[in-house]
Amino acid sequence: MSAPAIVGVAAAVVPSSARRHRRRRERAVVAVLLAVVLALFVLTMMVGSYRLSPLAVVESLLGLSDDPSVDFIVRDLRLPVATTGLAVGLALGLSGIVFQKLLANPLASPDFVGISQGASVAAVLSIVIFHLGAVAVAGAALAGALLAGLLIYLLAWKGGVTGYRFILVGIGVSEFCIALIGYVLAKAQLFDAREAMAWLVGSIGQAGALQLRILLVALVVLLPVALLLGRWLGALELGDDAAHALGVRVEVARVVLLAVAIVLVALATAAAGPVSFVALVSGPIAVRIVRTGGPVLLPSALVGAALVLLADVVAVHLMPAALPTGVVTGAVGAPYLIWLLATVNSEGRGG
Repeated sequence: MSAPAIVGVAAAVVPSSARRHRRRRERAVVAVLLAVVLALFVLTMMVGSYRLSPLAVVESLLGLSDDPSVDFIVRDLRLPVATTGLAVGLALGLSGIVFQKLLANPLASPDFVGISQGASVAAVLSIVIFHLGAVAVAGAALAGALLAGLLIYLLAWKGGVTGYRFILVGIGVSEFCIALIGYVLAKAQLFDAREAMAWLVGSIGQAGALQLRILLVALVVLLPVALLLGRWLGALELGDDAAHALGVRVEVARVVLLAVAIVLVALATAAAGPVSFVALVSGPIAVRIVRTGGPVLLPSALVGAALVLLADVVAVHLMPAALPTGVVTGAVGAPYLIWLLATVNSEGRGG
């Protein structure tokens, strides 16, 4: 075999071997993360005023238990909360990594580009001004997030949408929403203001059955869709010209991916309120764990689920008094944000 042929074979074998290694590593990380999430899911149903063993929880979930009291505690009291934590975490983790990869910025999180704030404005108005019930508040939050996403996209459009422009417009919309929330709360009656503030902190324990069902159905549909669109996301990371060369319709791909991410974060916020920083930190954690350079959509979703479930256990059972889930995620996420800002600035990307 000639020297050029040997070089060609080596060039073909090495990338193929590297791809196989990346796939094996990502599959192994997904398996470990899935085990962690399942363990935390069971743990959430074990702890409380009445402690249960892992075996008792699993037997009740699988219908192998004949103890009505255990079944009531597990299925009726704790399973909805654990399922909400799982679903909200999956949705936030997935939407966060889509935003960050699509807009090419580690700070491009629904927490900061106005999506969560749009949901919050609508929810606060529905509580304080219209005195609506929980289901209507969730519907208003969903509508607010979707409208905020549409407004940001339209304002950021200029022959296309760039990540830089989308983020700047999103920050502006976010600040406007925060100011509007402050004004409404300042004019509200004390009881209404307290109810609105409780929603604004974010807690998986406040989700109703309808909100949870809608979020679960959305995840069943949108999670596979997002994973299938991971190729588009990977191509868009290379730049618009490279994506065009790979046969990707750039604006269509960008709109579809943004729509999937916005719907997921909107439904998660409608179910549990704005659980802060989960969407921001899940993607970078998954990237550091997997280290394959791909979109890491499924690992990010699993990291989000693990973070929300763990934060709820800490907030409800390890604090002197039970706290909303968002208090713990905010306490963990704020130092990470400071570190991220300092790191980005030191690398010369902070502007």
